Amino acid sequence: MASKEEKRRLIEGYAASGMTRREYCAKHGIAVSTLDYWRLKRKPKLVRVAIKGAIAPQASGPGFTLTLGNGRRIESSWSFAEADMTRLIRAAEG
Repeated sequence: MASKEEKRRLIEGYAASGMTRREYCAKHGIAVSTLDYWRLKRKPKLVRVAIKGAIAPQASGPGFTLTLGNGRRIESSWSFAEADMTRLIRAAEG
């Protein structure tokens, strides 16, 4: 049984390899169905985010862009208090 780290490494390696699933799995000695299962399990899940307190849109300015570890981005023109931003980041990456 592969560890979480090993699964992550193989999934990311496949994504960066440019190989077909079949080629990559043969090279690394795993079944295509196993790689597919691991990839499916790693897909990001949506989580409900509740942020308490006043959050007002900015009158002007670029706002922020939050880029998650999986490459997805959250963009907003709203401003957040530091504690609220921290909770948002934790919820988005959770």
